[in-house]
Amino acid sequence: MFWDIKKTGQLNELYQPRLTFLQDSYEVYQDYALVGTKGFTFEGPFYLDRRGRITGWDEAAEEHAKKLVDRELSRLRRSFELAKADGYRKYIMFLHYPPTSILEERSGFTDMAEEYGAEQVIYAHCHGESRFHDSIHGEYRGRTYHLVSGDFLRWKPLKIL
Repeated sequence: MFWDIKKTGQLNELYQPRLTFLQDSYEVYQDYALVGTKGFTFEGPFYLDRRGRITGWDEAAEEHAKKLVDRELSRLRRSFELAKADGYRKYIMFLHYPPTSILEERSGFTDMAEEYGAEQVIYAHCHGESRFHDSIHGEYRGRTYHLVSGDFLRWKPLKIL
């Protein structure tokens, strides 16, 4: 719901000044621009045999996922560019989805974090212990990646700055 461009503006009006939904925009904290978008990761569908080996792939779902990733990368770039045009050079990047799909070490999201020099990448979506390691944690290629799903953090907020 919140990533629908038409609804994002309505939600921002409803929750201001307590909460802002980042999409094609940024917010400021101290000397940081907080940029973000929903993001997207491809989690399948792929087909597994009884031993857990991949035996097939849904190509139509993969094509749809690629379109969603491209859309979200475009929104994220717009957020970075708006902040950059306003003179910001320090960034923290927020995503709902992890920055990489399962089995990936890099993605368009990690590449963009590096391109703009985001110091930290904050993401959620991974719930349940079996999903906690679906993406990057900690220091990676000069950035710090934080999974902030409530159950991962055991419902204790993580201090970012």
